[in-house]
Amino acid sequence: MSLSIAALNQLDDEAFITALGGIFEHSPWVPAAVLEQRPFASRAALETAMAAVVEHAPHEDRLALICAHPVLGGEAAVEGRLGTASTQEQHAAGLDHCTPEEFAELAALNGRYLERFGFPFVLAVRGHDPASVIAELQRRLAQDKASEVVENLRQIERIASLRLQALISD
Repeated sequence: MSLSIAALNQLDDEAFITALGGIFEHSPWVPAAVLEQRPFASRAALETAMAAVVEHAPHEDRLALICAHPVLGGEAAVEGRLGTASTQEQHAAGLDHCTPEEFAELAALNGRYLERFGFPFVLAVRGHDPASVIAELQRRLAQDKASEVVENLRQIERIASLRLQALISD
């Protein structure tokens, strides 16, 4: 489904939130927070507004946003329990067709990451494959928690940008 920014601006509040509900994983509070800023002149203006909502949200809300993201190559992906956008993104990166060794390594690294930081590893997987996701997970395990909060939010912003590009035509 592709919407024009003009059509998006014309939606009632509930339809607007529903249309943008998948942009930030299980976090309809983000599009809800920009309702009063309509009409948006462009997709970029909408993207900027939603990024500002996340940036200025309380720390606990930003952590909840990070925690709303699925584990890459995790159980939910294997069992087909991801949202449409996450399923497509993980499929494009080959995370649903890993070798048994790659699945085992992803599971172990994701477990270590979650234990170390208290939230899941988030990565905009476009342009990645299982080996590069594993390498990035290994690299980021060496970071400190504050750096990983910032990096995960940066990755979420990238994911949102890519999802908006797919959803909205300017």
